[in-house]
Amino acid sequence: MEEPLRRIRALHTASTVTVYQAYRPEIGGPAARKGRFPAVWKPDRMTWIKPSFLWMMYRCGWGTKEGQETVLAVEISRDGFDWALRNACLSHYVRGLHTDRSAWQRDLKRAPARVQWDPERDLHLRPLPHRSLQLGLSGEASARYAEEWIVSISDVTPLAHEIHALVRDGDPDAATRLLPPEQEYPAGEELLAHLGS
Repeated sequence: MEEPLRRIRALHTASTVTVYQAYRPEIGGPAARKGRFPAVWKPDRMTWIKPSFLWMMYRCGWGTKEGQETVLAVEISRDGFDWALRNACLSHYVRGLHTDRSAWQRDLKRAPARVQWDPERDLHLRPLPHRSLQLGLSGEASARYAEEWIVSISDVTPLAHEIHALVRDGDPDAATRLLPPEQEYPAGEELLAHLGS
């Protein structure tokens, strides 16, 4: 089956969806231990969550980039994730999708969440022809994420390092078997129509 250009691929259950973030150890360590972000985490800043494990690996360099050494798997409620999608605006203007550039800019300024569709990555972190969702949360969305939506937070840095080592050692099959089993997220037309999908 041909892969659609844009699709949300995620590890999900009937009630939760797993997203990934990477932080410096002073934030990531306490977050994983306590299941909540510590006081040094700033809810007033935009925070980007990524349902794609491999896109997160591309972004954080398998947990080796400075300030992104701790990779977190954050399990959040699907109700919260869906709310963010419903209230999101695309991070860039698309002719035909938005009335005009001014309308898009107004929507973007008001929206508590924004969406980017970035190229999905393979095990070698090379871009693929289809795109995965990155979801930016600010204001109300960021606060809800931290205070209401989180079900659990796990430190998956060891998993990232293990998969990376297998890729480096030329064992892509073993690396693939360790990847989180991401499947299409059941987001209907109502959730994605305004997001270019």
